[in-house]
Amino acid sequence: MTAPVRIPFPVVDEVSRHCLQEEEPETVHIEVHFPGPVDQMRLRKAFTEALHRHPRILMREARGPWYRRRYEWELTPEPDVEVVTFTPPGPRALQDARTRALTEAPPLSMSPPIRLEVVEALAAGSRAAGAAPDPQSAAPRHAGLRTRPAQDIHTGTAQGTVLFLTINHTALDGPACLRILATAAELYGGSDNSPAAPPTRTPQALRETPETPTTWSRPARVAPGTPDPSPGNGMLVTELPLPHRPKGTPYTVNDQLMVTTALTIAHWNREHGARPRPLRITMPVDDRPRDTTMPIGNGTRLVEVPFVPSELHHPDMSALLRRTAERTRALKSLPRPQLGHGAALLTTPWAPVAARAALTRTLRRAAAPWTSTTLLSNIGRIPYPLDFGEETGRAHAVWFSAPARMPRGLTVTTASTAGRLHLALRWSRALLSHGDGAHLRDLFEHYLHTTEVTS
Repeated sequence: MTAPVRIPFPVVDEVSRHCLQEEEPETVHIEVHFPGPVDQMRLRKAFTEALHRHPRILMREARGPWYRRRYEWELTPEPDVEVVTFTPPGPRALQDARTRALTEAPPLSMSPPIRLEVVEALAAGSRAAGAAPDPQSAAPRHAGLRTRPAQDIHTGTAQGTVLFLTINHTALDGPACLRILATAAELYGGSDNSPAAPPTRTPQALRETPETPTTWSRPARVAPGTPDPSPGNGMLVTELPLPHRPKGTPYTVNDQLMVTTALTIAHWNREHGARPRPLRITMPVDDRPRDTTMPIGNGTRLVEVPFVPSELHHPDMSALLRRTAERTRALKSLPRPQLGHGAALLTTPWAPVAARAALTRTLRRAAAPWTSTTLLSNIGRIPYPLDFGEETGRAHAVWFSAPARMPRGLTVTTASTAGRLHLALRWSRALLSHGDGAHLRDLFEHYLHTTEVTS
């Protein structure tokens, strides 16, 4: 019998593995809405075949002695567990599925470390979340903010099918799992689900030394709101119009979202009496191809975009957008290990993993005050049609959410589908409540509109 193939944990996987916490699981949640129903047997067959088309996802953590120098992934020929499950419609079906996506991480010991939960067609007139809203979410919108109606998880109607993909983030990330879903869509519906070509943009001249604030000072934290006594993460998803961007502008929608996130947190912190400090916003950068050759795993690298308090208080929006565009383009162009040079050194197998895990956790706690303020993960326009055929249809809404462990305590994830922006706010309940999340959504909506400058 041939021994299974083993792959040492890459740097990102190992650091995540060292720092796992039961109270705040490292899950990535992907939520995909379709207008029509799915055939259970066909979907299960298509998704299982998609796993075999991308065999790097069929893996589990290999067992090993305490003195081993590496964690290793062990590739498996077949899934160890049934990956696809079906949940019948009900008054709390969507809300309960979202809760499971935040609180129940697929185990690393079973292949593959993902699950697909299918919430079947809801009756017309049912709530999108299938449950009464949190009492705090009904708080009035902040006076003086210009906002437009947004559909969040507690409003509207839902029909059709919702797919919930829950990923153990120690093993892989959202874009890799979306690639697998695109393969499953093609196998299920027979339609071409190749990725669209990325948008073409007019190259902009980059300053030799873009104006970038120093990053050595301790960044601002998201000011505490009303902590929730229950552990784990909370989440709110909402749908917004894509922000207008005049043709030929030097900045992108990603830059508008970056500025919006910075202004939202600066406003929140002022409201809560926090002393002004520089903000640093972590931004994942993904250079992988989106076709079937896409490497499956954790493939993004992280850069940090800084802002100083003075440029966020009564800003010249056009100038702020231009400066942000220069910063993000300069940061993206710099070669850098995924988590920086320190993480690469820390994961060198100079000692057993148990010893290095203890050291990693100690250093992470010591470095907590210098952790970035928040994370903005902009998936951008979903590159695949996600077309499951005539009966099921194409995806018309796709939400992602990233883990929100302390000390950041808040992550912002965006994607665009069918000409709409799909925003997920996810927070640590040790920092914020659902009412706080609703207010942050209102602030984000307001500031997103202010980035729609005309010149």
